[in-house]
Formats: sequence, structure tokens, C-alpha cells
Amino acid sequence: MNWTPYYRGGGQLPDVLPELSAPPPWRSGRNRSNGDRAEATNTFASTYRPSPGLVDAVNAALHLRRPLLLTGAAGSGKSSLIEQVAFEMGLGTVLRWHITSRSTLGEALYRYDALGRIHARTLRDAELPREARRALRKVRRGDAAGPRDDIGDFVQLGPLGTALLPAERPRALLIDEVDKADLDLPSDLLDVLERGRFEIPELARHARPQVRVRTALPGETYTVEHGLVESTEFPFIVLTSNGERDFPPPFLRRCVRFDMPPLDRTMLSEIIAAHLGAVDDPDTDDLLTGFAEGIRNGEHLAVDQLLNAVFLLRGATVHETEQRERLRKLLLRELGRG
Repeated sequence: MNWTPYYRGGGQLPDVLPELSAPPPWRSGRNRSNGDRAEATNTFASTYRPSPGLVDAVNAALHLRRPLLLTGAAGSGKSSLIEQVAFEMGLGTVLRWHITSRSTLGEALYRYDALGRIHARTLRDAELPREARRALRKVRRGDAAGPRDDIGDFVQLGPLGTALLPAERPRALLIDEVDKADLDLPSDLLDVLERGRFEIPELARHARPQVRVRTALPGETYTVEHGLVESTEFPFIVLTSNGERDFPPPFLRRCVRFDMPPLDRTMLSEIIAAHLGAVDDPDTDDLLTGFAEGIRNGEHLAVDQLLNAVFLLRGATVHETEQRERLRKLLLRELGRG
């Protein structure tokens, strides 16, 4: 690529608007058609490089039908693994649940918009003639037959709930940064992860035994019977942790655990080669050497920082020495520091 200063800081509209160059390979595929997203996923899957021992951990989790708990520093490739596994095994679109301190098990299983349902019903009833409203009240009391209740329009399965739907092949679910959750969340997960089933009380109490609801995947619906969702194939679940807290033993014993090893020069070189080609020029070698040395010295750095720096600075894209150094410091700034 060529270094092009799109923004010049002068506050003036140029006579000719600059054309944006192609983005890095790992930043393409967003907001595209299904075919383009699939192609981007194929490319991403082929460029991921698992750490030594990680392939065995994945296969152990698959054989045992257990979640895989990955622990390691931010940017070590924990959350990227599942894309490659899902692609190689044909598990479909990866479902994602990003954990925060406010995350709950309930929201990951399903959401029921009771207020939205009441509001929609009120608006609909207000538009009906008086006699039609009287007839509709009889239907809702069970005194007469009428159109189906619309409760399914206001129930949507979350990422975990969708992952537990019956399927011919396991679905893939990423539970990202589980160590940021409330202290009780890992314990709350135990029963669902062990049994692979859950109940939606609002549907279990409903008069109709079958209700069609939305899933976490755009455009996909599923008919829930008697309010029960139960997996036929336990999903492939990857949980990631930055190692910021410990987990209770009952939770740990239900997982296959793997600690991501520190990245060394050989592994980093393979990652760069997979994304941007072989490390065969002085600029890339210099960036790689400095990055690997920083990791050895305990600096908090992520692989995508190195890829960003190589993408922008390899070759003669930036000619000015001072500007190159400013960009290098900008892109390789240590994480977690001011």
C-alpha cells in the first residue's frame, strides 16, 4: 500500500476527494452481503495460527462435549480461534456473547419484551371499532375463538439460547471475557452447561403449546414447544478469560482449560506471513524484533498491533524517518498504560 494523507488538518475541502485504499485483510468483510461475509470468513479461518497444544485442547473439548476455557493476555488470539473451528467443522455462524459486569444468564438465554407487547396491543385495539374490541376481549378471556396470540413476536432467544437449539451439528458460541462477569454468573451457568436445556416460563404458561420465536441470528426463527428449549447436539463453546479473577472449582471442572502461551518470534513471524506475506524485508524484521523483545520484557501488547504496524510501515510507504517513528510509537503503544 502507499501512505496517503487523507486528512490534512487544514479544514479545507479538496478539489478532488481522495480515494480510500483497500483495508487490511483482517478488517474487511464487515457489513457485506452473505456471500462476501462467507468469503471473508474463509480468508480469516485460513490465516489464524493456533498456539502449540491448542489443537489438542479443541479436540478434547469436542470429544467430551465440554466448553473450552482459554486464558491469556488480551490480543493473544483467544476469541479468534472459534472462527477457524466453526469454519473447518461447518458449524455455521459463530454466536457471540460479550460479557460485562452487568451481564446475566437470563439475557443470554432469551428476552421477553412484555412492555412492547402491551404497547403494541394497546395501539392495535385503539384502531378497532367498538364491536371488534368487545369480540377481541372475549377471545382473550377464552370465551370465543379468534386469531393467535402474538407473544412470539416479542420473544427473542439470546446467543446462549440460540446455541442450545436442536441442530444436526453443534452450533458455535463464544462467551468472551467471562472473567469480567458478576461473581455469580459462572455458577449460574453450571446447570445450563451441564444439562443443555432451559425453560421459557412465559411460553410454558401460554395456551398454545407451540410458539414461533426469533433467534439471535438475523432472519432465523424457531418453534418452541411447551416453553422448553433442549439441545440435541451440545454446542461448541469457547469461553475466554484475561486471567483477572479465579473461578469456582465446580465451574472449572466442567471445562477443558488451556492457557495461551506467550508469543515468541517464530509464532509472530508465522502470523505475519499468514496475513501479509513472508517476513523478508528489513522494515518488517525490525518491527517484529522490537515487538518480540517488548513481550519478553513483560510489555502488554496485542498481535493485531503488530499487524497494523507492519501493514502501514513495511516497505517504502512512509518515507520520513520522524514520521515513521511517530507512527510506530502510536501503533505499538503498550496496552493498559497511560
